[in-house]
Amino acid sequence: MKTLKYILLFSLTITLFSCQEEDQEFGQITVPSNINIQNEIIGKDDTNVYGDGSGIVKFKATANNAVSYIYNFGDGSDKVASSSGEVEHRFTKTGVNTYNVTIIASGKGGVSSSSTVLLEVFSAFDDIQARSFLSGAPLSKDAAGNDILEVTTPVSKTWYIDNTVDGALGVGPSLAFDIQINGGPSQYYYPAFFAAAAGTTNDCYSDDELTFTINEDGSMTYALDNKGETFFNGNAAHQTVVGGSGANGDECFTFDTSFDSNVSLAPSSEDWSLVADPAFQPRGTQMNFSNGGFMAYYVSSTSFEILEISETEMYVRTLDGVDPNLAWYFKFTTVKPGSATTSAFTNLVWEDDFNTDGAPNAANWTYDLGAGGWGNNELQTYTNNAENVIVENGSLKIKAKKNGTGYTSARLKSEGLQEFTYGRFEIRAKLPASQGTWPAIWMLGANFNSVGWPNAGEMDIMEQKGNDKNTVLSTIHYPGNFAGGGPSMSTSLPTSTTEFHVYTIDWSENEIKFSIDNVAYHTLENDASLPFNADFFFIMNVAMGGTLGGDVDPAFTEDVMEVDYIKVFQ
Repeated sequence: MKTLKYILLFSLTITLFSCQEEDQEFGQITVPSNINIQNEIIGKDDTNVYGDGSGIVKFKATANNAVSYIYNFGDGSDKVASSSGEVEHRFTKTGVNTYNVTIIASGKGGVSSSSTVLLEVFSAFDDIQARSFLSGAPLSKDAAGNDILEVTTPVSKTWYIDNTVDGALGVGPSLAFDIQINGGPSQYYYPAFFAAAAGTTNDCYSDDELTFTINEDGSMTYALDNKGETFFNGNAAHQTVVGGSGANGDECFTFDTSFDSNVSLAPSSEDWSLVADPAFQPRGTQMNFSNGGFMAYYVSSTSFEILEISETEMYVRTLDGVDPNLAWYFKFTTVKPGSATTSAFTNLVWEDDFNTDGAPNAANWTYDLGAGGWGNNELQTYTNNAENVIVENGSLKIKAKKNGTGYTSARLKSEGLQEFTYGRFEIRAKLPASQGTWPAIWMLGANFNSVGWPNAGEMDIMEQKGNDKNTVLSTIHYPGNFAGGGPSMSTSLPTSTTEFHVYTIDWSENEIKFSIDNVAYHTLENDASLPFNADFFFIMNVAMGGTLGGDVDPAFTEDVMEVDYIKVFQ
């Protein structure tokens, strides 16, 4: 984990607000007054004048006639303080940022007063890779080789309960309880008490959808779609928010989760140094949710530690918010339940991850150039100019542009460079949104120059009409099935232009299967009579107008198809 360094600079401004003009008491109504706030930067000494680098600040609020305190930290998170007015918070947004931390003191009768502290906080902590995995935002590097996320439009990824594996829901002891019952730490890092067997979790838990979004300003938000019901732990203290008693143990309750939460990342708050198992290597990153956000199973917790995460799998842990003896474990996947496709092709034989800025790798890509309609009345002229095709910020960008009275774009191909027979071919891409753009990711038979089209065969992994940006198509062409006559299938994809999706073809001697985000929607039989039993190469392009592009928006200036990676498994 990166060395953390936080510098906190405080500038104090206190303003007292009250719904009464002066301190007064009327029956049971009392107005808090004389709010005082103390701040302690952890680890501050003569050497570390801004603290020990943890970024933790302790607050203590006092006030006359106050019965409770709520802190709003100005970073999208809030917390109810103990009755003593004490609370601890870690600021994690990188860079120097200014926050208005507001303390609301409530008195009898529900009246309140508030005080605000202005903080300028510098934080060096971030887990950019985890944010990329969570949201699907492309990960790239800056000139110094540091990981960065450059997001121009919101990017989202949806996670699901991984009910196909053991431990989709589990529970074990907290550290303190582990020491108490076992005489030392031996079980607090895994679900030692119970781990649900694959396929056995409750329906109102296993159908939840958890969506993380990176916004244009770099902030991360979270939404939970619980399909109307949430699975609550059987402790009565958890179920009070829905009127449950806990008498029936774990139970499903109607619960509104339509709100969004802000998500901040922080270093782990657990002491993992006590774990003796060398195979246990926790990530060390904790997610904190605002607005009472939680991850599917309700245990009164809003902080979840990421133990493991990849592009498609996530394993998290959280301490029970009521019972200090328990730690809960959850496993998630990006594969929608019941929709996973399996593939015989698992060995990665080639990929281009587009992480080197500049022109596309000449060992992988060449170009089709020129105009002439390309057989479809298309309007663009294809170039290899940087304004039309470039690798930057971790993705390949194919840009269609207005150019005088016409349009320019790019059409890349791997012909003669990267050609394959059979396999699983994955391309993660985000499509242009403008009317009249016709993006396509496809494969053409490598013997095209000798036998011509459609004899060489064509497999369109993804293409999209210019007047329907909520749908994508897959098609194959071969003798007797060409032009508009090739077997084709469309599927709804409303986020095709706002989010990255993985477009896949599984191609064997027996079948050709098209999938999006690992969900199959189009399958065709293959046999020796068809031209799909020899080498094919990739083509990626954005056309303008033409057969599928249709009328171009008169206000069009430019748009882009972004490709995060392309992978071949055999």
